[in-house]
Amino acid sequence: MKAVRRLLGRDDLPSGFAGELDADEIVLASATLASGGHVVATSLGLWLPAPDGVRRLGWHLISKASWQSGSITLIEATEVAEVDGAALIRDLPPQRLRLSEPGKVPEIVHARVTGSITSRHHRDLPGGGAWFVQRKVAGQGGVRLQVRPDPGTDDAAVRQVTSQVARTIRGAL
Repeated sequence: MKAVRRLLGRDDLPSGFAGELDADEIVLASATLASGGHVVATSLGLWLPAPDGVRRLGWHLISKASWQSGSITLIEATEVAEVDGAALIRDLPPQRLRLSEPGKVPEIVHARVTGSITSRHHRDLPGGGAWFVQRKVAGQGGVRLQVRPDPGTDDAAVRQVTSQVARTIRGAL
């Protein structure tokens, strides 16, 4: 049984891990938090502590991750609307996690977050601009267009250009 768990990438789960991995989800690394508990990096995302246990944050929803002085800082994106199949997103406040035993987590997070990005482009728009980022969605086999407007950017302009870009991308496929 231990050999099967190792082949399935389940052998590296920390003791007491409360999450339930998908059947095809593989553990890539785990780290111990200084405050107790763990973070677990898998093929589908990063498992983080949550008020009611743990939650998995997909790689495509991590806008930025940085590692400094024993802490990993994550900026999570949340989808606020959909326009012609594209996700309008906004970033949540940074979340800082101090890792007492980081293991390979910082390297895995960096590789998975940057590896999920297939293209990115900033476009000037009335009142500011927006980032148009195409990202692979782990476990879904596809690419999702995410649009992150700069603060103060005209919402109608963002939606109009997002719709045009999404239609152009679909037409190119």
